[in-house]
Amino acid sequence: MARYIESVCKLCRREGMKLFFKSERCYTDKCAFERRSYAPGQHGQGRTKASEYALQLREKQKIKRIYGLMESQFRLTFKAAERAKGITGENLVTFLERRLDNVVYRTGIAGCRSEARLMVTHGFIRVNGKKVDIPSYRIKASDVIEVAQKGLKDQRIIENLKAVDRRGVPEWISLDKTTMKGVAARLPRREDVTVPMTEQYVVELYSK
Repeated sequence: MARYIESVCKLCRREGMKLFFKSERCYTDKCAFERRSYAPGQHGQGRTKASEYALQLREKQKIKRIYGLMESQFRLTFKAAERAKGITGENLVTFLERRLDNVVYRTGIAGCRSEARLMVTHGFIRVNGKKVDIPSYRIKASDVIEVAQKGLKDQRIIENLKAVDRRGVPEWISLDKTTMKGVAARLPRREDVTVPMTEQYVVELYSK
C-alpha cells in the first residue's frame, strides 16, 4: 500500500495548521510549524488566489492528512457516510472520529495517530476484551478500549497518559489512566470535533 515517506512537518506547513504528527514535540518551540508557518517550497511565501476547486481539494487533503488516510480509504469512508442517514458531511467527520486508531489517540494512550495505528496493528489494543488489529474498526457507543496485558508496562504508553491533560480527552470518551482504559460513553457528534475543517467542501468535491 502507498504511504507518505517524506517529512510530516511539511504537511503541517502545507495545510497552514498543526496536525500533531510528532506527539509532544508539536507542543514545544522545536515544532517546525512554529519556526516556519508558511507553505514549503520556493513559492511557499507567495500569495495566490485559490479557486473554488482548489479550496475543495485543499480541504479534502487536510482532512485526509489529519486522520492519516490514503485516497482509497478516505473515499470508502465518504461513500459509507453518503449511504448513512443524516448529513453526509457530518457523517463523514463522525465516522472518521470513530476509527479505532483515532479513538486510541483521543484517549491519550498514543501520542499521535500514526503511533496509535502501530499499537492497533501490533496487537496492543483490546476492544471489549477482544483483540482488534484493524485501525479502521468503527467504535460503537459503550465500547471499552484498553491496553493489552503486554502493553501495561510499556514506558511510551505510560508517558503518553501522563501528558494527556495537555491535550485533553473529548467529552464522549471517559478515561481511567490507572487501568489504561477508555470507554466511548456515546458516539461523537460534529460539535465534539474542534479541529477547524469545512467538510462541506469535500461533499461538493465528490459531487462533481
